[in-house]
Amino acid sequence: MKKIAIIGASYLQLPLVKKAKEMGIETHCFAWEKGAVCKDVADFFYPISIIDKELILKECKKININGITSIASDAAVSTICYVAQEMGLSSNNYKDALVVTNKYLMRKCFEEHKVNSPLFRIAEENIATDQFRYPLIIKPTDRSGSLGVMKIDNENELNEAVTRAKKESFSKQAIIEEYITGSEVSVETISWQGRHFILAITDKVTTEKPYFVELEHHQPSKKSKYILEKVKSETSKALSALNINYGASHAEFKITPEGEIFIIEVGARMGGDFIGSDLVQLSTGYDFLKGVIECSLGYFEEPVFKEKKYSGVYFLCEETKRLLPIIQNSSNYKEIVSAKITDLNLRTIQCSADRSGYFLYQGEKRFEI
Repeated sequence: MKKIAIIGASYLQLPLVKKAKEMGIETHCFAWEKGAVCKDVADFFYPISIIDKELILKECKKININGITSIASDAAVSTICYVAQEMGLSSNNYKDALVVTNKYLMRKCFEEHKVNSPLFRIAEENIATDQFRYPLIIKPTDRSGSLGVMKIDNENELNEAVTRAKKESFSKQAIIEEYITGSEVSVETISWQGRHFILAITDKVTTEKPYFVELEHHQPSKKSKYILEKVKSETSKALSALNINYGASHAEFKITPEGEIFIIEVGARMGGDFIGSDLVQLSTGYDFLKGVIECSLGYFEEPVFKEKKYSGVYFLCEETKRLLPIIQNSSNYKEIVSAKITDLNLRTIQCSADRSGYFLYQGEKRFEI
């Protein structure tokens, strides 16, 4: 029986664990014990921090794993690549993983390879922003899920935003970047031996300033064919620049009203918020989870799209409380494939963790509210 290590054990990894077990693969989960919902689902659970790469490597050698992976977790990427590299397993290079998990180093890479991205700089002790025009975006260099991200409109807000971002950062670093006005899309891809296969492009809806937390995702994107081709081209260029040669990736773009494309960031992992784990298969019929698992085990089949549907997710919070009766009566809607309320206390959100529920849909057209 094949053995796979899964880094992380939160609800984000649950679809991955279930898919691996469905494929007859023995699952070994590594994560902090708090919030480890996969603990009771995986075959084996190890209460080890996902960033403790040496200890995880030691255990993986004992287990003699055949592959290692994760979904929707930037923090897990460097550990995965380190362990895989040390054990001769399928993965991206560890040195490249350190770049792709640091927004500042990623921006430097984009700059070097002429990938179109916003102006940026690291937030140092004596912060000067003379080269920028306000508004600006401040974010931690090494977090996801909108943690620590904030838009500021003037210099008076700068120090507070940088302090907030650094507090959320593992490395206690923050990045300052120009704010790009426009709509957002994300791109889900899977790569094998440097070939990039684009699976889906997702339209994103977020809260307004200052935090920009994601409220909705919809596939396929409604952008024009011209814009989508530009996005696809820039995605492949960015993945090659970052040396993401194996496995899933999730790229985020801003598109200005004039049609200019700016890449915001790339994760060398499947997108979160159900985009990779659910929406790709609902809209295309391609089993993205299976593909990611197979990549980690060292084999790959070129994606085949068996469906052409619309799919999406709506998230519940104080800003979207109109969703509450829909979620509570989800069985009345034939398009809704799953719905859940996680907390009846609806909060005004500052990051993804503040959301209180969701519903997923699939249909012949976009589910509009």
